[in-house]
Amino acid sequence: MRQAVAFLRNTRQMSSFAPSTLNPRIKNVQYAVRGEIAIKAEKFREQLKNPNHGLPFDRVISANIGNPQQKGLDQPPLTFGRQVAALLEYPPLMESGKNIFPADAIARAQELYSEIGSIGAYTHSQGVPFIRKNVAKFIEQRDGYHANPDDIFLTAGASAGVNLLINFLISDDKSGILIPIPQYPLYTATLAQYGGIPLPYYLDETDHGWGTSTAEVEKAITKALDEGVKPRALAVINPGNPVGSVLTYAEQESLVQLCQKYNLVLLADEVYQSNIHTRDTHTFTSFKKVVRDLSSEVPLISFHSISKGVTGECGRRGGYFECVNVPEETVALLYKMVSVGLCPTVGGQVGVDCMVRPPVEGEDSYPLWKKETDKIHKDLAERTVLMAKRLNSLPGMSCAPSPGALYLFPCLHLPEKALQAAKDAGRSPDSFYCINLLEETGICVVGGDGFGQKEGQAHFRLTCLCAGVEAYVDQLEKFHRAFMEKYS
Repeated sequence: MRQAVAFLRNTRQMSSFAPSTLNPRIKNVQYAVRGEIAIKAEKFREQLKNPNHGLPFDRVISANIGNPQQKGLDQPPLTFGRQVAALLEYPPLMESGKNIFPADAIARAQELYSEIGSIGAYTHSQGVPFIRKNVAKFIEQRDGYHANPDDIFLTAGASAGVNLLINFLISDDKSGILIPIPQYPLYTATLAQYGGIPLPYYLDETDHGWGTSTAEVEKAITKALDEGVKPRALAVINPGNPVGSVLTYAEQESLVQLCQKYNLVLLADEVYQSNIHTRDTHTFTSFKKVVRDLSSEVPLISFHSISKGVTGECGRRGGYFECVNVPEETVALLYKMVSVGLCPTVGGQVGVDCMVRPPVEGEDSYPLWKKETDKIHKDLAERTVLMAKRLNSLPGMSCAPSPGALYLFPCLHLPEKALQAAKDAGRSPDSFYCINLLEETGICVVGGDGFGQKEGQAHFRLTCLCAGVEAYVDQLEKFHRAFMEKYS
């Protein structure tokens, strides 16, 4: 009785939903892209709505995340995909809108409607079978090898697929996943959530770009084994986020062979596969093609998304992953788990269909689609080169070229006084730099410590999505020179 009274007394003093009562793994999850600096940027955005806001800038520039259609970045959506989406949202338009919508958009919407019905209904848990067949055709045309629709899962963005697969692979508290450093923080956040161990392998930063060393990956594998950790999978981001690197075919071959040697699953994050800015010198090759070329038995999961590329439909949450060399029994378990969530977002599935089946030459929508996508590719390529050139001209900063993806990852070489000021403020050097940049200019970027880096280094990631790049970089340059002078 006394114990019961004591228990009741204690529970009255503390909420049953207080942080101390929750899953302790949640506390270890960190996601810098949407972390402290991004939260502060949103507060500034609200503050700017007040005419007497008192801030030294008149807008917040969201360079922290690859969100092309975000307000302030304003990459226009591709017309064809939005027309198909509009027609499926309100099917009577397929008849009444014949003088408004092009014939091929109406035909696509009618075809999808005949397969899906209302997009307000649940679909097959693995995704609409017809759309999965179209994804399989896309993969076959890209790689020259057969793809089975039954091995393809449509997802709410690639992130949902990554989360699911890491959940599957972490079988005990000694399971680890090899991740590139710098990395997209989704991987460390998800590992923290499921109690997995991140096994970092460091990318090589040079004046010519970032590279992946197989020797460095193998070093991370043997270190893990020596420490009693079982490496379960190798995660590779190609093209790279945040560094924009594009792997060569030889590098990919070597990584597949390493997975074969150590019996690893290969997780290929290929969401930026169409974001190649220097097509005369760099080419994207899928890991599916490399695995098939080598007749390898390495289990491969490859991810793709409508959020990146030229589609940029982040908010629609569409993506897929393909299983290669994965036992049927495991595919069945994957299906069981996705069925718990009922189905991926149907609008996202429609977006996937439009991504893998864009208009082709001869169709009504092709000229506009070609014009829109060519402009996006051109703008990204020009901004990436211009921004890297300007950043490299600054004292205390170096920026490796980025032939792919949507970002730059410049390195900061800060004076000792700045390092001490950061320490006094209780911050890492790059976090200190980024918070000052935001407070003085409204430019929101993410410090390198959120992505991982070698000890003693400082970086930050910024997107190349911002229109009006000259004025934007002018502000950054002005801030940086003043910052370096203040702490020199």
